[in-house]
Amino acid sequence: MWTTTERRTTISLSPPSTPRLRLRPEAPSGSARAALDGAWWPRSADPVAELPGLILALQAHGPIDDHRPITHVLLRADEWDGRPRRLRIDGPGDTRVVRLSWFDSLPCGLLTAIHADGRRVDLFTVPVSTPRTEAEASMELASHPHNHLRATDLLAALTSPPGMDRADDASAGSESAWESEGGRVREDLAAR
Repeated sequence: MWTTTERRTTISLSPPSTPRLRLRPEAPSGSARAALDGAWWPRSADPVAELPGLILALQAHGPIDDHRPITHVLLRADEWDGRPRRLRIDGPGDTRVVRLSWFDSLPCGLLTAIHADGRRVDLFTVPVSTPRTEAEASMELASHPHNHLRATDLLAALTSPPGMDRADDASAGSESAWESEGGRVREDLAAR
């Protein structure tokens, strides 16, 4: 049963901001889907202020004849200040309502946007307080065509204490650094 709060649509009173967004180049047809489609670095933890610009930018990305609207966004609940259920997006050509779903179980640092045709976009969400150099480096890595790291891996790299080298951690016998079948150090950690 819907309550009055769940049916209420939130409207941003400010115009959509230009998002700090990096998307991986379009993959050729038939290629394997990557772990992430890019990265986004919001300016605040206010979803009403940040999401309209992001959603409009994601809708405009892709082939010119394939601009399907985003209808649903999945977010991690503890990474945001508010939790509206529906958000009105005022775009240049139309106005639409996007459903927002909040999860405690979604991996840290992951935002998933779903288009009307079912296509999804998975973005690494860089924490707001990340210094510019580190944020830009992680966005570059997340959007690189050959990146296979997940949002949680990128977030762990950003939040590691200074002076702690994850490659040293892997060589010290960390079980998370071993492959399940071969017992070798994972290549992504060993290369660091």
